[in-house]
Amino acid sequence: MSDKLKLGFEMKGITLPLDQICLLKQISNNLRNSPKYKSILASIKEVGIIEPPVVSHPKDSGTENGNYILLDGHIRIDILKQLGHTKVFCLISTDDEGYTYNNRVNLLSPIQQHFMIMKTIDNGVSEERIAKNA
Repeated sequence: MSDKLKLGFEMKGITLPLDQICLLKQISNNLRNSPKYKSILASIKEVGIIEPPVVSHPKDSGTENGNYILLDGHIRIDILKQLGHTKVFCLISTDDEGYTYNNRVNLLSPIQQHFMIMKTIDNGVSEERIAKNA
C-alpha cells in the first residue's frame, strides 16, 4: 500500500469566466421548472454558491481551445448565467471520473433535515430566510 494519498482536487481553486467552461449536458426547461432547480436558485440568490462547481483542467480534458470541462455543477452554472454572472470560483479535479460527485452522496432523511433546520434556527437564522430556500 502506498504511503501517499492522492488528492481528488488541486489544493487551490480557480476563478473562471463562465464562457471558458464546457458543459457536458444541457439543462432542459422541465428541469428549470422543477422544485430542485428553484431551491438551488433561491439558495444562490440568498447566500451565493456554497459548493463550487468541479472542472477538469484543459491539459487533462483534451480540449484544444483551452477550456475547462464541467464535471459537476451544471445546474449552478446555468443559474449563474441566468442571473447575469460572468465568472465563478471552481475546484479543479485531479481525476476525470465517469460519474458526478453527487452520485456518491447520501441524502439526509426527513428527520435529519428537521434537526438541521432546528439547529440553524437556534443559531440565529430566521425562519423566513430558510423558507426562501425551501
